[in-house]
Amino acid sequence: MGTEMVMVHEVPFPPQIITSKPLSLLGQGITDIEIHFLQVKFTAIGVYLDPSDVKTHLVNWKGKTSEDLAGDDDFFDALASGEMEKVIRVVVIKEIKGAQYGVQLENAVRDRLAAEDKYEEEEETELEKVVGFFQSKYFKANSIITYHFSPKDGICQIGFETEGKEEEKLKVENANVVGMMQRWYLSGSRGVSPSTIVSLADALSTLLT
Repeated sequence: MGTEMVMVHEVPFPPQIITSKPLSLLGQGITDIEIHFLQVKFTAIGVYLDPSDVKTHLVNWKGKTSEDLAGDDDFFDALASGEMEKVIRVVVIKEIKGAQYGVQLENAVRDRLAAEDKYEEEEETELEKVVGFFQSKYFKANSIITYHFSPKDGICQIGFETEGKEEEKLKVENANVVGMMQRWYLSGSRGVSPSTIVSLADALSTLLT
């Protein structure tokens, strides 16, 4: 194709991916932590959306500045819950055990569900399935986790690729669990990656101008 990759903290991301239609890289960032004044980067993140979906579903925020959007959790709730196709691509920078990542995901999703009184037996079972998918894996540097969120039916396909192995996939079909997985990455001030939220706010405010 010859398409130039977009570098996100030295990690290459395709500017567009094709699912049922082309989706564009509209947000990017990292997860990181500061230890003794040193920044340790864990993952690089790319958020892919259809720009026309953004204009249709988020029209109420037309004309808002990127600063307005970055601080508006209602906007990011609308993005996460909007009936539009989304792909979140996560690339490992610092290798960790899949079990560690799975526990972070489990805690974030469970706490959000419990706060909204939506954590029932069905959600617990589905979340255990997701944690089990990551449990035995080792996240080498440059391993890729992909979340492909369907626009309407509350389904997410998770993919995991690592060097020398075939991609493994898991379908998550509990809409409450899927919704909170989206919010883990896309929920404004409560999102796991503030830099991704700022980047999305910049891109989406331009689209909504």
